[in-house]
Amino acid sequence: MMRLIRSALFLEFGLMLIVLPWSAYWDRNYFASFVPVLRALMINNFVRGAVSGLGIINVVAGVSELLSVYAGRQSAASLTIGRSHTAEE
Repeated sequence: MMRLIRSALFLEFGLMLIVLPWSAYWDRNYFASFVPVLRALMINNFVRGAVSGLGIINVVAGVSELLSVYAGRQSAASLTIGRSHTAEE
């Protein structure tokens, strides 16, 4: 159950990190309005791309976690079937 929650969080944060740097919400940052150097850094396309790259890494981690959960359930089901079959013999 915890692995499913972890993978959901990875996917959610990853999608947010991919989309938010390119939205208008990113430009209206409260802290960047007070620090001009931070604002110049945040509107830089390279920084936006780096944040989106971190989002892609999070999405890949979430998908791989989901695949490992699914593969673990498949192997556990096949082991259970195998055990019950051998126990009958």
